[in-house]
Amino acid sequence: MVKLIKSLFCINLVSKLKPSAEIEPLENETKGFRWRSLGVDPQFAVRKRLLLRGWYMLEVQLRHNCNCANASVYIDTGSGYSQELSFSVTCNSGQLVKRLLYFPEMVRSLRFDPLEEAGLFSVEHLRLVPLVPRFAHRLLAKRLAAKHLGYRGLNQQEVLARLKTDAKASYCSWLELGLAHYAETFTRRCRGRDYREWIKQVEIPRLIASQSTAPECGPLISIVLPTYNTEIELLRACIDSVLAQTYANWQLCIADDASPNSQVRDCLLEYQSRDARIHVVFRHENGHISATSNSALELAQGDYIAFLDHDDTLAPHALQRVCEAIVKSPQAQLIYSDEDKINREGYRFDPHFKPDWNPDLLLSNNYICHLTVLKADLVKKVGGLRLGVEGSQDHDLLLRCMPYLSTDSVVHIPEILYHWRAIDGSTALDGSEKSYTTEAGIAALKHYVASQGLDAEVEQGFVPNTYRVRWGVPKEKPLVSLLIPTRDRCDILQPCVDKILSLTAYDNFELLILDNQSTCKETLAYLEKIQCDSRVRVYRWDQPFNYSAINNFGARHAQGEILGLINNDIEPINSEWLTEMVGHACRPEIGCVGAKLYYPNDTIQHGGVLLGVGGVANHAHKHFGRGEHGYFARLSLVQNLSAVTGACLLVRKAIFDEVGGLDEENLAVAFNDVDLCLKVREAGYRNLWTPYAELYHHESVSRGADNTTAKRRRAQREAEYMRRRWGSLLDNDPAYNPNLTLVYEDFSLA
Repeated sequence: MVKLIKSLFCINLVSKLKPSAEIEPLENETKGFRWRSLGVDPQFAVRKRLLLRGWYMLEVQLRHNCNCANASVYIDTGSGYSQELSFSVTCNSGQLVKRLLYFPEMVRSLRFDPLEEAGLFSVEHLRLVPLVPRFAHRLLAKRLAAKHLGYRGLNQQEVLARLKTDAKASYCSWLELGLAHYAETFTRRCRGRDYREWIKQVEIPRLIASQSTAPECGPLISIVLPTYNTEIELLRACIDSVLAQTYANWQLCIADDASPNSQVRDCLLEYQSRDARIHVVFRHENGHISATSNSALELAQGDYIAFLDHDDTLAPHALQRVCEAIVKSPQAQLIYSDEDKINREGYRFDPHFKPDWNPDLLLSNNYICHLTVLKADLVKKVGGLRLGVEGSQDHDLLLRCMPYLSTDSVVHIPEILYHWRAIDGSTALDGSEKSYTTEAGIAALKHYVASQGLDAEVEQGFVPNTYRVRWGVPKEKPLVSLLIPTRDRCDILQPCVDKILSLTAYDNFELLILDNQSTCKETLAYLEKIQCDSRVRVYRWDQPFNYSAINNFGARHAQGEILGLINNDIEPINSEWLTEMVGHACRPEIGCVGAKLYYPNDTIQHGGVLLGVGGVANHAHKHFGRGEHGYFARLSLVQNLSAVTGACLLVRKAIFDEVGGLDEENLAVAFNDVDLCLKVREAGYRNLWTPYAELYHHESVSRGADNTTAKRRRAQREAEYMRRRWGSLLDNDPAYNPNLTLVYEDFSLA
């Protein structure tokens, strides 16, 4: 933890924070003080001093041990503090957050609440900066264009013009409307409560708005339901959820695996007598879930097979949504939906909002899980459920179907259509409850790898029920050309180059340092010296800085089959980083390969790129801790992503040339890596991110931040170009989910 800063506001209105809640100071020998919140609402009061009406910029940086910290500023204009006169920001630990504040009246006093829950925290940075209105208006418009869906693709002038037009129609001032929309981009978040609020505020209104009569005719969907000694209450809830479907053309195929409990048999016979669409078979011998599911499959007469576990439930509109997807995409072989968990009392939690078809994520774990619907002919072709992989039989089935699947034949429905029962002893409650499932998953993946003749090995992943497929490199290792643009700053270039040369187990690489007008004597001396290493060559680029042009220049001089874009502030952590990336880059279906990058303080700098977040794109899981696994373990899983950062990116030179390299004309500095990845994806390749290549990234140390007017204008032009070039895709990233936020990088709810 770090100390409280001595000066609170840069305009010197106050000099210190005064605790006004249950807060205990803890001594810290090196950094001053840290604080422990004893209650749920720690507060700091600012010494009373008048603040004039107008615009201010709030800057907050906290260190804390909470999952999610919402910091708030309350103002008193004479009637006391109130929720109506408060401003919130969500603070990831260690991240500097800024927010515009507008005080409609003179402020008599101010209160700062760093947390909404008990925990350790410290205030590393806290400032309030007065702004002139014109500059504040530009900042307001910039954020709305970047983070509010209603203003995507507009420049700042267009945002302000639309605000004024919309305000007239709403009979309010443009400032009032603009501030309301601006506040919407600073959603308060608390992970424990968000989903219940999301159901009320998003799911239910969306269902009401999209209500339509289910088609009377459509494909017959056979639901496969294996049972064994199921609790009667849960079994009834499961079957009742099928009877409650708004789509009527279904068949429920139930196979009981010789349950000793006679009540299960009585219950199933009762339901069979109630509805002719329910068919039941009773096995004479216990054969486990794969055999039982196959017994149920023998009853299936439908065109599509849906899988349902004996204590789970379907959303009432689940089969209707499946039918609508089939009508829209008749070529579909696999349809799947999002899901959540439900406890014994019916309380829903832990929603899993999934990406679209993601083959490499499926090799890492069964992210599809529920609801899964497969074309009956495909299930028959692969031979149904396979015996011997019980516990991961559904994953095994999907893997055996995968050779017959493609992006065009897989449909993801981004809605919660399945409720997975979480009770004591279930995998839904704790993935480590059944260790045999991980062993079965490894067996399933090994079978897939062998059946496809792939040069790969399978091992357990970082998280239970996750896996790593370790891809081999060709016996004749391809030459990798690592391109490192640089200018001066020997203090960061040397550690980067030295670490790559000394901590890279993959030995067939060349390192091309692309010097962009260095004048520092120390740097020039180092560049001269380092060329004594036969793996290193230095090329001079005597033109104004243009990241795209410099790397295209380097690519023309590269002799390798594989290009590596490497920033000069990168430092490898594990020696196998390049071997891991080359293994993927050599796969014919893979395009760009990205790595897991950390800030120097061991928080995540890059966990892949999410399109649309922040307006164009941003890094997934930014500022998460090094030991965290992220959203449904995605920070620890190899997966396909639409884009990865060019700070450490590998791609075959033939693909780089095929798509025309980096865009020198429109994207000289920013987003050129995202644009490259999207061009590669457009050409038919899958981009990929791996957590098994780990490096430090001292982000933008050498180039510096966009902190001048010229730099900000250039950044704005490049962002606007990306919106024009890729606009619709930026708002619908297939590797993300439309129910997740485009404001933050943490996979929180939209």
